Amino acid sequence: MTKQDAGMAANRNFIRPADADWTATEPGVKRRILAYDDALMLVEVRFDKGAVGALHRHPHVQASYVAQGSFEVTVSGVTERLTKGQSFVAPSNEWHGVTALEESVLIDSFAPMRAEFL
Repeated sequence: MTKQDAGMAANRNFIRPADADWTATEPGVKRRILAYDDALMLVEVRFDKGAVGALHRHPHVQASYVAQGSFEVTVSGVTERLTKGQSFVAPSNEWHGVTALEESVLIDSFAPMRAEFL
């Protein structure tokens, strides 16, 4: 392994926002991957006011933190309003979705990682 290869491998453990590309997902919604390995993924998701993360489900466990703004969040048929500093968990294969009540940001974590996001 060259010195450059060793440096690149070590740097994969430290992610800077400028290193991550944004991907549009739904109208008014975009995400960027902050960090991941096979077991875990961390994703920043930005929502315009009124943007919807449609109800969906997946086999991954998802824990999400409201970093900015506020959301109406539905998990397993229960809906609550969450604001900055609050969080929710969507268990594996449970229906969940969000609506941004203002310009808002979620930090999502997935276990295991979402290979389809790469």
